[in-house]
Amino acid sequence: MRRPTSCSSSLLFILVLLFLSESWGQRLNTDNKKPSCDHCNQQLFCNCSHNGFTSVPSVTGSALSLDLSFNKITAVTNDDLTGHTQLKVLDLHGNGLAEIHPSAFDSLWSLEQLDLSYNQLTMLNYKWFSKLEALQQLNLLNNPYSYLGSPPVFGALVRLRKLALGGPSLNELRRGDLSGVTQLEELTVHANNLTSYDAGTLAHIWPLGHVTLSLHGPFLTNVTLAGAMIDDVSYPETPIILKDIHLIGVQSVQPFSKAAKRRIRYLTLHNVSVSDEAIVDLLVVLDGVPLTKLTIEDVTLTGEGWWEKASKTDHKSIDEFHIRNVVILDVYKFTSLLQLGFLLEYPRRVSVINAKVFVMPCLTSHLLKNLQYLDLSDNLLTDLTLVETLCGTTQTLMDIRVLNFSGNALKSLSTVSRLVTKFSKLTHLDISRTGYSFMPSSCPWPSTLRFLNISGAKFTAITPCLPKTLEVLDLSNNNLKDFTLLLPVLRELYLSGNKFLRLPSGLSFPNLQTLTIQSNTLNMFGKTDLQSYQRLENLQAGQNKFVCSCDFVSFVQLELRGGGGIELTDGVDSYICDSPFYLQGQPVDQVRLSVVMCHQVLFVSVSCGLALFVAILLSVVLWRIHAFWYLKMIWAWLKTKRNSRQRQQRRDKADTEALISFDAFVSYSERDAGWVENFLVPELEEPSESSSGTRSASHQPLTLCLHKRDFLPGQWIVDNIMNAIERSRRTVFILSENFVQSDWCRYELDFSHFWLFEGHATGEAAILILLEPLSKDDVPKRFYKLRKLMSSTTYLEWPQEDEKREEFWRSLRNALRGNDN
Repeated sequence: MRRPTSCSSSLLFILVLLFLSESWGQRLNTDNKKPSCDHCNQQLFCNCSHNGFTSVPSVTGSALSLDLSFNKITAVTNDDLTGHTQLKVLDLHGNGLAEIHPSAFDSLWSLEQLDLSYNQLTMLNYKWFSKLEALQQLNLLNNPYSYLGSPPVFGALVRLRKLALGGPSLNELRRGDLSGVTQLEELTVHANNLTSYDAGTLAHIWPLGHVTLSLHGPFLTNVTLAGAMIDDVSYPETPIILKDIHLIGVQSVQPFSKAAKRRIRYLTLHNVSVSDEAIVDLLVVLDGVPLTKLTIEDVTLTGEGWWEKASKTDHKSIDEFHIRNVVILDVYKFTSLLQLGFLLEYPRRVSVINAKVFVMPCLTSHLLKNLQYLDLSDNLLTDLTLVETLCGTTQTLMDIRVLNFSGNALKSLSTVSRLVTKFSKLTHLDISRTGYSFMPSSCPWPSTLRFLNISGAKFTAITPCLPKTLEVLDLSNNNLKDFTLLLPVLRELYLSGNKFLRLPSGLSFPNLQTLTIQSNTLNMFGKTDLQSYQRLENLQAGQNKFVCSCDFVSFVQLELRGGGGIELTDGVDSYICDSPFYLQGQPVDQVRLSVVMCHQVLFVSVSCGLALFVAILLSVVLWRIHAFWYLKMIWAWLKTKRNSRQRQQRRDKADTEALISFDAFVSYSERDAGWVENFLVPELEEPSESSSGTRSASHQPLTLCLHKRDFLPGQWIVDNIMNAIERSRRTVFILSENFVQSDWCRYELDFSHFWLFEGHATGEAAILILLEPLSKDDVPKRFYKLRKLMSSTTYLEWPQEDEKREEFWRSLRNALRGNDN
């Protein structure tokens, strides 16, 4: 029984060891093979977010910004960021980060922005920030810590200007928690579940810029706590944003009384649910307060709009109402707000955005006596209801200067132009993201109109409907392909998101300073395209499908370096090559094109000239070394050898020998034909009789093969030569100056010498006759076989004395007959 137990224990022990060793090995692999991130641009911004890293990756030590958001980094060790002394921005939000070594950030002396939001930090350690004296922005939102900790965690952050803290777990803020923070531009505190607050905790921060407080729980259960926090941050020049609150009745609006006493001027309610009673009570609380701007975003109205109970309150100081993203629960019961004349006659700026407004009655428009700015974007207005909203041709809203009807279901451009013509002070009109698809040939406009935005429509062509008085025109995201309308005072033109193949002519815009034409179908542009723009300073033409030609690349690189007169303000990352294929995806500023591509005419001219020079030089060299002669002879030799082989094969099949028809084949120069015909032929073919009247054996006639006489007409001359050599016992060379310096047209005859010396015949088959004194040095080097033969073979010399000629002929006859004597 013990044996199996022992085996089981041993097996379990081994498995535990394997597990531990594997875990240790993984740790070593993690340490030794630290992941790396190379997604860094030229500005040294390293974007390593959404890459699944489980630990801080290694990046270049010269990085200025490092984005590690939305990875799976759970811990930051003491050496993960060592060496990043130049880093200014570090983003670690959204990682599930639960552990940070106390000295993890000690080397980040230059760090200015740190984001640790949306992680799992259960407590804050002041040592993290003890060396970050340059830190200006810190985000600690939505971590599960319940208090800030002691000693104060922000004591060393003397330059801190933006601070965000808190989350769903924060339940207490104590006096001294923010010691060291003396002034801020932005303060954000998420305290929806805060249960304990020491009055004065936030009061010592001054000056204080924008303040955002999320106080859902305190407004419902502890208005005293909410009032204390609002009181600590309320200053006349400090905009206050209150988020996640639910206002039901008198009790819920009491915290605003603290702010009212401090004479606040800017109040924003964000993500708020409010009843009619709460609105009335709020107006009463703010009675006489010099509130300048009231903003309400993401608001749910639970009432019906009966707010006239606050009609006796004083809100003359109100200058701007800004309402965005409104949900009205009982929209069909909601009033037209006609009873709010006491409130609507004062503001100069009114924005009601995304509130499902389909009409603003003309009677309500009459109440807006001082209105200069009206924004009704992203609502349900139509051309018909717009007529009611602007009261047709009635003299209403005559002080209006800015109108924004973008994002509505408007379809008639002529209707809008006719309605706004009465506004003699109108300078800005935004009718973007509408249903316009047709532009009439002419339209009335107020003479004061300077800024017009018709982006996001469906225009395919431009007509003279556009006013000549425009200084800024936005036609982005339409279907335009050309623009030829003269706009003499236009300073800024926005044409991004259209279908332009080329830049519009600058002659139509003599005063244009800024042109934006991104995301079109531009292939390229250059200096010649911009010469017609007399005053253009800023150009944004990136994000197009650029053909990276030499001229385009050279021009863009010059402009990006600031060497031209125009600034490409959209930056180097916007100019990417789309073609040719081997450059696709490369930034234009990094492209390096070859001389061959950029100077083709010059390159071809130089190359052709160089090639011609080399060809001439090579030809001269080849001519000097007789290369052409050798090539011609080799070709002829190969062809002749093939013919000879074929004749041999035919003889082998017929079982016959080569027919010998001549005693000698005579090779000579045409200029030596007189000696051959007058001396050689008579002496050898017609020998004279001896004195006894009979011919001796040595004087028997010989048969000679002469090319003039014995070559077959119509046959290739080299074949004739080879046939003659094959049918002759000997070959006689008549050597002279004429022979070795013969004309090139006799190459075929000269080649017979090569065949003789390279073929089956031996050196004894050749007989050399020198008609005149000639050494081997006088023979051209191309006759190298002949030079060799002259060095190793005895030759006959034609004697000039008559008495020696008999001996010459006797020696020649003996040589032809093979007689050694």
